[in-house]
Formats: sequence, C-alpha cells, structure tokens
Amino acid sequence: MTALKRFLPGGNSWLAAYAFFYIGFLYLPVLFLPIFSINTSASPKFPLAGYTLQWYRDLPKTPALIDAAWNSLIVGVSAAVLATTFGILAARAITRYRFPGRRPIHGLIMAPLVLPEVIVAISMLLVMLQLGLSLSLFTVVLGHVLICIPYSMSVLTSGFEGFDRSLEEASADLGESAFGTFRRVTLPMVTPAIISSLLVSFTISLDDFIIAFFLTGTDATLPIYIWGQLRFAAKLPGVLALGTLLLIGSFVLLSIAEILRRRAARRTQSEGLTHA
Repeated sequence: MTALKRFLPGGNSWLAAYAFFYIGFLYLPVLFLPIFSINTSASPKFPLAGYTLQWYRDLPKTPALIDAAWNSLIVGVSAAVLATTFGILAARAITRYRFPGRRPIHGLIMAPLVLPEVIVAISMLLVMLQLGLSLSLFTVVLGHVLICIPYSMSVLTSGFEGFDRSLEEASADLGESAFGTFRRVTLPMVTPAIISSLLVSFTISLDDFIIAFFLTGTDATLPIYIWGQLRFAAKLPGVLALGTLLLIGSFVLLSIAEILRRRAARRTQSEGLTHA
C-alpha cells in the first residue's frame, strides 16, 4: 500500500476504484441470470416481456433434472467427505511435523489449484482408462476429490495452525492415548474448520463441469445436464431458473463456510491468548 501511494496520487482511491470495477466486471453478468429467469419470454433480452415464476415451478416436473440433482448430491457429499478426511490427515501432518520433503509434498497437494482443470481432467481420464475403470459417478467422485483436497487443506490448515498444542500435551499427561487425544481434544476444537471444509468441498463439486464432463458415464450431474439443455432454445428459461438456484445455493454455502472459518480463527486466537 505504501508503494502504491508513492507511485499513484491518492493510492487508496485508485485501489478502491479498481476493486469496484473488477467486482462489477466479474459479477454484473451473473446478476442478469435471476432477472432473465423470471422473464415470460424464452429470449433473454431487454425489455422483459413480463414476469413469471412458471420456469421455477416446472423444474420439479422434469425427471431428468431430478436424476441429475440426485447424482450431484451423491457425488458432492462423497467428494466432500473424502476430501475433508484426507485434508484432515494432510493438514495435521503439515502443521504438526517436520519431515523431509514436507514443502514439495505440500506443493504437490496444492497443485490442482494452479494447473488448468482441463489438463487435470484429461490426465485423470487417461489414468482411469489405463486402470480399466468404466466411467461412472465413482470416477467423477475420484476426480472431484482430487480438486477439492487443496481447498479443504487451505481451510483445515488454518484451523490446525491456530490450535493450542498445550491442550494436547495436557491430555497426554493425563494418560490419554494419541488417538484418544486426537478424537477427544483435537477434532472438537477444529470442528468449525471441518464443517467449513465440507461445505466448500461440496460447493466445488456441485459446480464443477470440466471434471464431470470427462469422467462421467451415462449418469449426468447438474452441470452436465445444464450443458445438454443449452442446445435447445426452448429449454433456456428452465436453465436460467436452475442456474439461479445453484447460484444462490453456492453463495449461501460459501458464506456459511466463511463464517465458520472466521469463528474458528477467533476461537483459537482467544484460547491462545488465554493460555498465554
């Protein structure tokens, strides 16, 4: 910020203006989604022909949509649970122990965040075919676990880093085993971070298209279903309504996850100050 003020007069104003423009450019097109989803016309254009909720009422009447939603729920819950489980183990090891290759291993786990997702999807497809696995919801779950673990790690690492180790030492001094200490002391303390990881992972899995597109079989998830419906102009209003619901659901889940993450951070900081 100091450098920005040095080179740009009124650095704070320029930075605020840039942030406002960036957020507007990124999210303004998304705001048109709920607007056009209540348009009586199938064509998304202004001025609106009228207002209706018929497209939303028709969603539960589509069997293919219900099947896709159920598939996405199965994949999302499975991927969230597995990614969070592996994330707990990895975050625990990264934050508690010092071992050879710790930094490279951590970087390798976080690699899917920076690698192009289409490259990851193609690579996983080749691996699945070489292993003789048929494409199904199971392969989609494996792919989503891979891309969800870095997000889970990011959330859980902050939870473990703020954890007061003296609580574990006190449990060990009282005769509790290592596993018992982890189950009775560590896990309850990082529960908000675990719940946040589950919500974030589920949201990432629910919204993913590229991995599901390459690894799915005959059972489509919601993003695949939406992509298939876009080929028909008459289906567009229903797609807009479904997209609006997914947008709202993702926003709610991520907001809850962020609230839990911040609450966990404040909790560990306050407990650290108390024990200090």
